[in-house]
Amino acid sequence: MATVVFADLVGSTGIFERLGDETAGRFVTQLTGALSKTFEQHNGRVVKLLGDGLFVVFPYEGDALAACIAIQKRLQEKPVYPGGTGKPVQMQMGVEAGEVVEIDGDCYGDAVNSAARLADLAGAEQILTSQRVRDALPPLQMSQMRTLGPMYLRGKSEATEVFRVEWQAGHDADETVMGGSMFKANKSSQIELSAIGQTLRLAPQGEKLTLGRATTASLSINDARVSRVHATVEWRGGHFILGDNSSFGTWVYLGNQSEPVILRRTECYLVGQGQITLGCERDAESPPLVVFSVKA
Repeated sequence: MATVVFADLVGSTGIFERLGDETAGRFVTQLTGALSKTFEQHNGRVVKLLGDGLFVVFPYEGDALAACIAIQKRLQEKPVYPGGTGKPVQMQMGVEAGEVVEIDGDCYGDAVNSAARLADLAGAEQILTSQRVRDALPPLQMSQMRTLGPMYLRGKSEATEVFRVEWQAGHDADETVMGGSMFKANKSSQIELSAIGQTLRLAPQGEKLTLGRATTASLSINDARVSRVHATVEWRGGHFILGDNSSFGTWVYLGNQSEPVILRRTECYLVGQGQITLGCERDAESPPLVVFSVKA
């Protein structure tokens, strides 16, 4: 058993475009070298550097979480600016525990894949983990976890209960994930949906929105793949929920995940930000695409 951490630099493409490959390359190398030392101070072993990120394994879940929190706090308290200007460096992290097989210095296993997917799903300054990790933590660390509910990670046939680590002092359960609200949102929280020049907003006290081909739909999209009343978005039980009512299904892309949650007469939670395609996947020709963002 081991605990796996993937830590990725947010917006690295923009840094390389702004600074150029040589300058940005030196900056990222220096940054990942400094972060490696922090991971190692918490009993972590850096398996490899991933260009703009790190892949680290730990013997214990508590050490992995402590290392991730230490790095996030360090970057918040002492911001690092690429090239001395622009936005400060931010990291997104995923943590998972499980069986890990080591071959020629590299590590493989389901926990490795899941940690990478959690890092993809996380937003800037976020640490996401699973119930397996949460359940292995001592009470103090466990109290820092806030559930995001079940989510489908790429390559997994079953939903994973995902938790966010609340590492910032003074932040509560209404804080944001991937730029959007937690499930127990505050009174000013809302979800924003945009498609073909239309933008709708739904607050917790608002009425259910409909997405579909019908001209009476809240968000009307005239496409043969879209059912008349294709899907609904509503606030229920402390969640923004997307429900599929269509003939052909609905594809939901959460955060940076490339693999969708596919709904066929089923529901899923909408958190953070992402894209919804109606009646087809995102790679189809001119897909009916809805962009969503949950805002605090």
